[in-house]
Amino acid sequence: MSLDVHIATLENRHSALESEIAAAKTKPAMDDAQIRELKRRKLQLKDELERLRNS
Repeated sequence: MSLDVHIATLENRHSALESEIAAAKTKPAMDDAQIRELKRRKLQLKDELERLRNS
């Protein structure tokens, strides 16, 4: 997989998590721990994207 394709895939996953977090905030069944986990995964993707872009 080329670097550009890998970055695009990570960007798509990051956007999907952002949408999932927004939707989770509107659902009373989602607890804070689940939302924190989604945010943690989103931050990991962001960090990976920055690392790849800067290399």
